Amino acid sequence: MPTPPASRTTPIPPTRRIDGEFELIAALRERLAIDGEARPSSAGAIERGSGDDAAVTVPAGATATSVDMAVEGVHFRRSTAPPEAIGRKAMAAALSDLAAMGAVAGEAYVQLGLPAGFDTDECLALADGVAGVCAEHGVAVLGGDISRAPVLVIAVTVVGHAESPDRLVGRDGAREGDSIWVTGELGGAAAGLLILERPELREAVPTAVADALVERQLRPSPRLEAGVALAAAGATAMIDISDGLGADAGHLAAASGVGIEIDGAKLPIAEGVAGVAAAAGIDDLELVAGGGEDYELLVALSEGSAGADALGVSRIGRAVRGEASLIRGRNGAGAVDAAGFDQLRAASGPGHGERA
Repeated sequence: MPTPPASRTTPIPPTRRIDGEFELIAALRERLAIDGEARPSSAGAIERGSGDDAAVTVPAGATATSVDMAVEGVHFRRSTAPPEAIGRKAMAAALSDLAAMGAVAGEAYVQLGLPAGFDTDECLALADGVAGVCAEHGVAVLGGDISRAPVLVIAVTVVGHAESPDRLVGRDGAREGDSIWVTGELGGAAAGLLILERPELREAVPTAVADALVERQLRPSPRLEAGVALAAAGATAMIDISDGLGADAGHLAAASGVGIEIDGAKLPIAEGVAGVAAAAGIDDLELVAGGGEDYELLVALSEGSAGADALGVSRIGRAVRGEASLIRGRNGAGAVDAAGFDQLRAASGPGHGERA
């Protein structure tokens, strides 16, 4: 299916003094390559973009819509995350929800709450982060809104598409006997957060490894292509790992009405996680299971599903009778503590109480 023109990835230097809301909006539209021209989207067509009171699209097939919010002091800290990374992560986290549905990403809308002291250059750098991840995945930013706020807030609405509703995957389809798989590697984002909060932990691993872990925390990538491929391969249920493997496996188990058993010895753990966890005095499996923000996909596939191994996923467990999730330690006994991240609790996973 055709995709919209990619947003710019090369920062555009300011060419004029920006004074006031409307000039800032115009600069952001330029940064995000927003226009009002009709053009094809991932499904159907975009008839009107930004510039009117609302965007106009003509979708084909089924659409999946998700809203995500990133709030300073809850999901990130400006002291450890530059504006470009904040923008990128906010958009990537929203798009990850579409990946978990097996949807093709199409359009996005971005709402900004700007605190006093957040200057124009920082705002445009944030827009560059949004534009970069949109360019990588053919996403058209069609508009948004700006307001003053006590802290920096980025709210993102994303719309994905599929040929028909039955091509989209929910959390509620796993059945007893299904195998449980995960994309990519786990624990990197949580280890990167520990390094940002405790810089002395850098010494526990080689410099290049520490840099990669921090990058995984600050600039995640949504697994959109993997989500579409897993849906086509017959995924029965899917969820993105944002709150932590333990918590998100629990969400999938509860929605599907099955138990999820995960073998800790089979988890694909990112390089350096064990070293950082040990230096921090944390069990590495607990960090992997409870840390969150990997934005990998946890997926259930019926036994005999064709092509799972070719999709670059790792088999880590199975769906069983019951309605709870359990991550077993490496020796096969006991359970790993995996509280995960809760938006309304003061504490989250092991080692931290807020996102970076």
